[in-house]
Amino acid sequence: MATPYSDRPLSAPLVDASTEFFWNAAKDKQLYSRRCRSCGKLHWYPRALCPFCQGETEWERMSGDGTIYTVSVTRKAGPIPYAIAYVTLDEGVTMLTNIVDCDLDSLQIGQRVRVCFKPAEGGGLVPMFAPL
Repeated sequence: MATPYSDRPLSAPLVDASTEFFWNAAKDKQLYSRRCRSCGKLHWYPRALCPFCQGETEWERMSGDGTIYTVSVTRKAGPIPYAIAYVTLDEGVTMLTNIVDCDLDSLQIGQRVRVCFKPAEGGGLVPMFAPL
């Protein structure tokens, strides 16, 4: 059985002062997170204060390559099936995302993926991942 990926409408991201850099980078098809200046730990999701030590953080560009940690194909939440997954980036952080541009039934834990960007309402781009 095959479940091909189909694009579905994506809501516009909520942009505020703390997320503006991230969403502007996404428009340029770049993925960023933040690293703590004090303890050096990278974390997802990006936030101004480190969740580990409360230190200040700075933006760092991610490679966009990673591995599926876990994945689930959702078929009954709406008219268009989609895959939701945790992807562990090569840099070490794990993010909740969608897997796109593939046969959803062929996805496997441990599969290599790369970031891609899908259009949202209002012209923004949302980072998602596709198998290599």
